[in-house]
Amino acid sequence: MAGLGLDGRVVVIAGAGPALGAVLARRFADEAAQVVLVARTAERLEAMAAEIDGAVAIPADITDEDSLAALATQVQERFGRVDAVVNNAFTYPSMQRLVKTDPAHILQSVDLMALGALRTVLAFREALAAADGGGAVVNVNSMVIRHSDLRYGGYKAGKTAQLALAQSLATELGPEGIRINSVVPGWIWGDTLKAYFEYRASTKGVTVEEDYADAAKNSDLRRLPTEDEVASAVLFLASPRASGITGQTLDVNCGEFHV
Repeated sequence: MAGLGLDGRVVVIAGAGPALGAVLARRFADEAAQVVLVARTAERLEAMAAEIDGAVAIPADITDEDSLAALATQVQERFGRVDAVVNNAFTYPSMQRLVKTDPAHILQSVDLMALGALRTVLAFREALAAADGGGAVVNVNSMVIRHSDLRYGGYKAGKTAQLALAQSLATELGPEGIRINSVVPGWIWGDTLKAYFEYRASTKGVTVEEDYADAAKNSDLRRLPTEDEVASAVLFLASPRASGITGQTLDVNCGEFHV
């Protein structure tokens, strides 16, 4: 995807772990953006940065305001600007029904995915407001907000709270020129999900291909979105091409849900 206008722009990716986080980093770098990788594990970040041309690794904890303040200072001192922030950090709480889930697990989910995204936006608020043409925030949400699967109540709580905060922030920070949008992926087909499907297929006594077909049967395209397809949506919303879009959700689920 060329010509998005990201050349030279500074993009902070919070939750730059494996799978989608790594794909996002590579895709932004391919667009000649300056990529800042953020996560708690320094060793993993540095290994990722070494594989992506020009990427910089800065460990930080988005559940800690002091850590985020230090991160914002380091980025500003090094680059003098921030044009976009991508919130990709997530965690799964206990994958049980809510009636069997310790509320503390749900609080951890909300703290990281919802409040963590909020803290990150506020830490970079001044820099984003000063960005040429206005700064952009893209939250990676989840199709879990579109259904009520019995196993995902705690996860849904965190992602639903994240979406509500994003919409309210879009209204509050819009006058400062800051756009805030969300990408809502379905299953994201890549190495991580493939490994999970291999495990799941073995427990069901079916092949991975059969399990994949079962997961994709309710989508219009009869397949699952890839990491690159989800990344394309994130890049678009983070770019100047989406300058008139804020407070919105963009579903990437191959037509599994219509909103």
